Amino acid sequence: MDSRHGRTLSAADFQSASLITSDSTPVLPHKERRQVSICDTLPTYVKELIAGGAAGGIAKTIVAPLERVKILYQTRCQSVQCLGVVQSLRFIQKKEGFLGFYRGNGASVIRVVPYAALHFMTYEQYRRAILNHYPWEAPGADVDFLAGSLAGGTAVLCTYPLDLARTRLAYQVKDAALNARVYKGIGDVFCKAYMECGLRGLYRGVGPTLYGMLPYAGLKFYLYEKLKSSLPTSELQNSIVSKLVCGALAGLVGQTIIYPLDVVRRQMQVQTPCAHQGYKSTFDGLVTIFRNQGVKQLYSGISINHIKLVPSVAIGFASYDVLKSLLRVPPRETGHQKAITA
Repeated sequence: MDSRHGRTLSAADFQSASLITSDSTPVLPHKERRQVSICDTLPTYVKELIAGGAAGGIAKTIVAPLERVKILYQTRCQSVQCLGVVQSLRFIQKKEGFLGFYRGNGASVIRVVPYAALHFMTYEQYRRAILNHYPWEAPGADVDFLAGSLAGGTAVLCTYPLDLARTRLAYQVKDAALNARVYKGIGDVFCKAYMECGLRGLYRGVGPTLYGMLPYAGLKFYLYEKLKSSLPTSELQNSIVSKLVCGALAGLVGQTIIYPLDVVRRQMQVQTPCAHQGYKSTFDGLVTIFRNQGVKQLYSGISINHIKLVPSVAIGFASYDVLKSLLRVPPRETGHQKAITA
């Protein structure tokens, strides 16, 4: 009985009162407590790893058939060297069936998921570290370039053997006339590369990869953030279409600049490690290809690379931003102090 109001307390009154503890701290009802998702308990860097890895896997799988043709062009595979893009796709379909488009894609996805996860996460971490250690440095394109370059180098060194396996698997074409060595899978590539030249064999071609990746990764993040920030309104900056366009342009410009290094890397990867006729260095590879194969070979496959790259980079950046929002990653400028200590 409520003596002040002369009425009997109902069950609802007791239930409401039970939500207040002795220290006056409100307790959420059971239904509201269950609304706290598991992603709210994850550290920010884990969320960035998940978003980056998923974005990379999605983008790579969508463009896998074009990636296969590009690698065959770059490595001068005789079966497709004189064919166009459509004819090359038809050749692969005829020789190997639909699954031929995805030969080497397993290694590619296994490589690109940790690569993209590390690339995006370390980019965010390097960016926060720069801004935290140099508070007078305002967020801008120069910070994005430096953080992107460092992140690209870190990701390459951690995942390069998988890139080597992907290239060697994709280089194979089932054609008896070529008498090409057939690898059974990723593990077989690792074993044979290691047996031929030890640990050095697993990092064959890493030099041109790093030389190309450091400026490319920096340029990619620099251009993407610069283009996105140049849009007049926040609605445009957060638009999926705008992110796709900015990502495509950033990848297109960056890849065109460093493409010859990518050609050298692919040719070094499919050479027998420790062979005397192989390229001695990245510069030696560039000079040798230019002298023996012409400048055209340094840009072999660039057209299909652009066709592949536009959707790949665009989807990668857009997917990453969308997944970050879904995982409730705090905004960069307002949350970077918390995120680096999470």
